[in-house]
This record gives sequence, structure tokens and C-alpha cells, in this order.
Amino acid sequence: MNRETRSLRIKGPAGVIEAEVDEPAAALKGVVVLCHPHPQHGGTMGNKVVQTLARAFVQMGYRAVRFNFRGVGASQGAWDEGRGEVDDALAVIAAVRDPGLPVALGGFSFGGFIAAQAAKAIAETTPVERLVLVGPATSRFPMPAVAADTVVVHGEADDVVPLSATLDWARPQALPVIVLPGVGHFFHGQLTLLKNQVVQAWHR
Repeated sequence: MNRETRSLRIKGPAGVIEAEVDEPAAALKGVVVLCHPHPQHGGTMGNKVVQTLARAFVQMGYRAVRFNFRGVGASQGAWDEGRGEVDDALAVIAAVRDPGLPVALGGFSFGGFIAAQAAKAIAETTPVERLVLVGPATSRFPMPAVAADTVVVHGEADDVVPLSATLDWARPQALPVIVLPGVGHFFHGQLTLLKNQVVQAWHR
């Protein structure tokens, strides 16, 4: 993401997991693990939306950890239809968490589904501080219910995951959704707006 980005290799259930870490300049407030979009559609930890989430969290004082799911980049293993990818996220969380700091989770598209599933998996043992889901894949994967303070951002003109699908998922939970007017799935030209919305929502 920048010159200070640090590479990391983590032992995962399918082999080595490739990760990158960005540190805040100010006092460390927590650690966030960020999940990238669908591996079979070009998703990697270098995705611009995922990097934008990392910048938002670094600005807020968090150590931001991005990683490649199994079979992507230098991460070993092969696509596992979401099951193994949740295990990858859990392995990264376990490896980078600091007992003295809160852990947050975030994800974009398919990564939003993985982040939500990972948060559910560890809710009773090591609950996450908060979730940030951007364009979550509500129409494509079985999204679980999430905590009431989850930050959800969706583009009005999303042609990959319809806004209606995310509203249908959020409605039974009475979960607010931040809708960015006229914005598509990949937030082209609107990454600064996305970053600002995430930071503002986090502090509300």
C-alpha cells in the first residue's frame, strides 16, 4: 500500500498465507483484519476497496492486516467455496491479534461474507470489536446476522450485488445501511468518499 507496508507470512490450514501489514503513525488502538473479494473473480489483498479500508483504519490508529486467501498470490492451497477461506481468516486473526488490543474485522464483497462468518465463529471465545462490510455478497452467499453496531456500506448502483439484496438481509436485523448514491460495486472514483464514510460511521 505504501513504502512502510510490511510483508508477513502466516501458517494457515492449507499452507502459508501471504499477508501485508500497515501501521498507524499514532498510538495503536487496535488491529483490523481485512478480507478481499472473490478469489475466482480477480480478488486479492491488493484490491483498491480493501486498500481503502486499510487506509481508513490506519488513519483511525489501527494496525491493518490484509491477506490473500488460499490459492491467491503466494498463499498456498486452492479455492474451497468459502469454507476454507473462513478458516484462513480465523488463522490470520489468531496470528496477528494482540491480547491487549481489540480486533476488528472488515471485508469487501465476498470478503464481507467471510468477515461476517469469521466474527460469528469466534463470537463466544474472542469476540471482535466491530465489523465493517462494504458491498457484502448478500445475494451470493448465506450471510449470517451481525452485531447491531456493524458498519455496512453499499453502492446504490451496485450491479454485482443488488442493493435490494443487502436491504433484504439487513431489514430483519433492523441494521442500518449506508447507501452511496449512484455508486457501483467497485466504488470507481468514489474511494475517498468510501474512506470518509467508514471513518465517520466508526466514530458515531
